[in-house]
Amino acid sequence: MSSSHVVLHGTTLSGHTHRVELLLRALGLDFDFVAAPADVRRSEAFRTLNPLGQIPVLQDGPVTLADSNAIMVYLVRRYAPQSCWLPSDPVAAAETQRWLSIAAGEVMHGPAVARMIAQFSFPDEPARAERIAARLLSFMDGHLQERSFLAADHPTLADLACYSYVAHAPEGGIPLAPYPAVNAWLARVEALPFFKPMPRSPIPAKNYPAKD
Repeated sequence: MSSSHVVLHGTTLSGHTHRVELLLRALGLDFDFVAAPADVRRSEAFRTLNPLGQIPVLQDGPVTLADSNAIMVYLVRRYAPQSCWLPSDPVAAAETQRWLSIAAGEVMHGPAVARMIAQFSFPDEPARAERIAARLLSFMDGHLQERSFLAADHPTLADLACYSYVAHAPEGGIPLAPYPAVNAWLARVEALPFFKPMPRSPIPAKNYPAKD
């Protein structure tokens, strides 16, 4: 199915935006990127797109959607319904949904919040974010010991939803060196032909290496 005019509103340092951009690239969809920094998100014009003032927002012709995971589900169902990004197999579909929930839960409240505190002075408790991140990464490392991807034997939306903030966890002072299976998974995602890295934040956090 051919696309209408697709516009992605976000920022280059947003993992939520990055996961949608990766899927757009994976699906081969042309799109325009419109920067939406904090001052833009406070504007009345942006609030007509998303009253919560959050990014990303996707416009696809007459359709306007917020929430990165919802946007990814929409893009697959509209443009690649037979693809493996959102499996039809009941078990793989359930596993994919589980990891989308983890992306919105533990990934967000662990690595993502730790990074927001360190990089953007987000008002939250660093120790809490670090505890959640450590628990998540230990779980992911065990989960990935004998599998290549999170939800199936091939990449799915689960991998795109979880990748960005896990890969950039060191920017929040969360080391990745203790998690070899997680690092191997990150490398597999980065080896996908459509992959484009999210820029590194400019402020080093605790001098942790990005991946080790």
